Amino acid sequence: MKKFFVMALTLFLASAMAFGAGGKDAGGTKRVVYIARAQADLFAAWLANSVKEEAKKYPNLKVDVVDGQADDAKQNAAIENAITNKYDLIILQPNDSEAQKPYIRKAVEAKIPIILTNPRVPDPAIMAVTNSVDADPYEQGAVVARLALTQIPQDAKVVVLRGPDGNLHSVERRRSWEQEFFAKRPDVTIVGEQSGHWNKDEGMRYMEDWVQANPQIDAVISMNDNMAMGAIEAVKGNPKFDSLLVYGVDGDAAAALLIEEGSMTGTAFQNADELARKNMELANQILTGAVTSIVNTDIVCPLYTKDNIAELIAVHKKTGALK
Repeated sequence: MKKFFVMALTLFLASAMAFGAGGKDAGGTKRVVYIARAQADLFAAWLANSVKEEAKKYPNLKVDVVDGQADDAKQNAAIENAITNKYDLIILQPNDSEAQKPYIRKAVEAKIPIILTNPRVPDPAIMAVTNSVDADPYEQGAVVARLALTQIPQDAKVVVLRGPDGNLHSVERRRSWEQEFFAKRPDVTIVGEQSGHWNKDEGMRYMEDWVQANPQIDAVISMNDNMAMGAIEAVKGNPKFDSLLVYGVDGDAAAALLIEEGSMTGTAFQNADELARKNMELANQILTGAVTSIVNTDIVCPLYTKDNIAELIAVHKKTGALK
């Protein structure tokens, strides 16, 4: 995975230097900016890298990739920069939907087409004027929560790691766990819950605290794989947690390997390559005039456990994320 991170970081740095140069491309190609949520977020880095790769298929488009660094102010400044420099289209992966709303509206007012991805903004007024490529976040949580119904033991003690509280995927995945699992398992007690902001280090830190404060933890319920992996790291080598159940969402390469070895229990696969492909297809269709109405599309997010994880590992090997 080290190679993957270095490659993703290189792409971010190179594109960040190009962003803000201003003006139309001298060759007359259309200029697109992809504003990512955060390079430190494993899934966001994968998606940004995939967007960069997909862009190579469209010689009529010049795509810059910018790192929002999980900072609303930086993301909003990037949107304003794209407006000032008259980009032809913006693809935005919002960090906090509420914080980005006013700037999304500015782009719409400037008549710059915008595609929202991972997540879209759950506001009818915004959805009426922006395109989106996403996955159903409720179902992402639900496929894993339904698995946990049969796996988490009676009277279990669990901890919960949320993503950013203003993020649609975090909110909806947590809502699905509430309805699909906790409402049906009143015997289960939540002994710790925090927002880990999709971050592995925060997941590790909270898990370390929870282990100190609670004599029993049977399962980790995480709204993404990255935080789940942090929790796993926190108890690595501790035989007390050999039977710990750990659930996530994303299905990234590192999580797939943890499921294969038995350290992680299950995940819903959110294919960043497919998201990137659909984003670039839609961007090209919009800028060539092939699409003139608002488009909202979703990808499917299948469940992966140790029983079928070989399929997911094969996907990552095919893309080069794993050898």
